[in-house]
Amino acid sequence: MAELYALLSSEERNRAARFRFRRDQEQFIVARGVLRQLLGTYLDRPPADLTFAYSAYGKPALGGEAGPHPLRFNLAHSHALALYAFALGFEVGVDLEYIRADFGGERIAERFFSAREVTTLLTIDASSQTEAFFNCWTRKEAYIKALGEGLSHPLDSFTVSMRPGEPAALLSVEGGEGELTRWLLRELDAAPGYAAALVVERRDWELTCFEWA
Repeated sequence: MAELYALLSSEERNRAARFRFRRDQEQFIVARGVLRQLLGTYLDRPPADLTFAYSAYGKPALGGEAGPHPLRFNLAHSHALALYAFALGFEVGVDLEYIRADFGGERIAERFFSAREVTTLLTIDASSQTEAFFNCWTRKEAYIKALGEGLSHPLDSFTVSMRPGEPAALLSVEGGEGELTRWLLRELDAAPGYAAALVVERRDWELTCFEWA
């Protein structure tokens, strides 16, 4: 923990200090410290020297990175796991959620999901609805994170697949038919008890996964 904390900028340390609970502080320190280590490895630069810039909606990017193919990245963490995605020259979004049965899925779905997604969820067998809900949630989150707009982008304005066993897919986007060919959505098998998804801004890419140690 101390080694990772030493890599953080003063701004990141201030953000860590604002968390009320120690567990949340430690999760932030580990997530950002490991991100710096991974980026430093890719770029062959000291992790502590890296700087970040943020979009109007808070999406981080490497500060000072230029050229036709900058390294893009995104991260998510939930419960005891963190997940990182990196792509060269293309926007990327990733989301990870610890699957819980006590989440009030139907109520949340009716508030945030598209009408088509709510209908689909209600037609799925009760024993699979929790898995379907988290499939949908992580895929939607990964997409809006790739867009860089966060929750300012209405979650009910687009539809993703969710049925367990069916391929992850972006099915429709209101007023943006070109989005279906611009992005490719993938389900990730991150760990038992978790749902995860990845979105990349191109369709001809290959996925390689690593476990950090």
